[in-house]
Amino acid sequence: MSSLSLGPDRDRVLNHAAELVSGIWADFDEARDSHPMTSPGLEKILKEQLPQDPSDPIAALDFAAEALDSSLTQARPRYLAYIGSSGLEIGALGDLLAHSHDPNLALDAGTASEIERQTITWLGEFLGYNNAQGFFTSGGTVSNLTALAAAREQALPDSRSTGMGTHTLALYSSAEAHYSVRRAAEVLGIGGDNVRSIHIDSQRRMDPSALAQAIKADREAGVIPMAVVATAGTTLTGAVDSINEIADVCGDIWLHVDGAYGLPAAGTKTAGPLFTGLDRANSVSIDAHKWLFVPKACSALLVKRPELLAQAFSHNEAYIPHEHGDTNAVDITFEYSRPLRALKLWLAFKVHGAQSFRDALEGNLAQAQLLYHLASDAPDFEVLSSPPQLSTVPLRHIPASLEAASSTQINKHTAQLQLALVADGRVYISPAQINGDTWLRPCFTNFRTTTEDVHVSFDVIREVSNSLGND
Repeated sequence: MSSLSLGPDRDRVLNHAAELVSGIWADFDEARDSHPMTSPGLEKILKEQLPQDPSDPIAALDFAAEALDSSLTQARPRYLAYIGSSGLEIGALGDLLAHSHDPNLALDAGTASEIERQTITWLGEFLGYNNAQGFFTSGGTVSNLTALAAAREQALPDSRSTGMGTHTLALYSSAEAHYSVRRAAEVLGIGGDNVRSIHIDSQRRMDPSALAQAIKADREAGVIPMAVVATAGTTLTGAVDSINEIADVCGDIWLHVDGAYGLPAAGTKTAGPLFTGLDRANSVSIDAHKWLFVPKACSALLVKRPELLAQAFSHNEAYIPHEHGDTNAVDITFEYSRPLRALKLWLAFKVHGAQSFRDALEGNLAQAQLLYHLASDAPDFEVLSSPPQLSTVPLRHIPASLEAASSTQINKHTAQLQLALVADGRVYISPAQINGDTWLRPCFTNFRTTTEDVHVSFDVIREVSNSLGND
């Protein structure tokens, strides 16, 4: 037996790992009021040289569990920073199974490929993006890049082979679209300078009339409009672009919906109307490892016509079989080796059912509204003029000592407050820059977060803010 096998220790190690995981899950059930520091013993281990000889796997697992316990974990109920996974339990088990078998979905992996196809179908049904096909990727950046590569090929056929020559292509997105859109333009040779940053309205959504004007101006200048990216939940404030109105403007221009964060809310009664027109998009991306709660990485790209992806990616290499003219996964994806990322979401839908996800999403939407109204009703808090469209709630606390302070002083205080909240450990909130000012940016994307956690977070923000000196 190979020395790389656990051998006779296999069951003992697996049982111990199960005990560790059970303890971790139980610990996530309720928020904790402090964040543990790295122990001296673990610090010593983390400075060791490369091990040359075997060691006890149980002890190694314990060290790993301790290290993770003192790491920032997005699965905790009061982790309200950024937009992260909440580590759905059945999803973690799905990863264990998938990684144990380790199929490669670059080509046809048999039933594993069928699981991916079925999960895409289920996901499209959940979102209201009908007759969807597609695949799973490592994240929203890769999903967006893949869609826009197909859009480039549609706008300028054979550009994947010949380049763009003297042609200039333009890409259009909201002024607050995710940076991955500009990054895709840079990687695809379109150029970041040819990403048109379209004006946003009072609710921070792309202005369709401004989009139409930008497209018209480019066409008159001989620039080819390549694609429009509508954002279904901006990272900054959770704004959802008016997809239906944007689709009216696009005509035959490729419309991609970047729904990495917000698109799961399309499956809810409360927020579903915000996504009217989604079915008109050429492609949509969604990160299930964000607001569908499964562990990273689990992004998906959904399309109506996968043959357009084949135009951008298919190839005929000696090591890739095409005996029957079949299109392989590598012919429509950017990646080659691809793990079975779909299994965790397949299991999640199978075990919990779609309605459980809708209920959890509705819970997060309600928590965002609660925090917004708590803050808007309090004279010492400041919020945006419009309630949250999704689950992101930018706010600021202004203590009595800063009532007459300048914007610069309030920005400085808010930046200090964010760092102080992290040090306090009861709630984790990230900062954001909105219209040049510094805000706190709580975001609710965790099925474990409760109404009590919202009230605690609100009180902690005020308490820590009032405790800061304001020189």
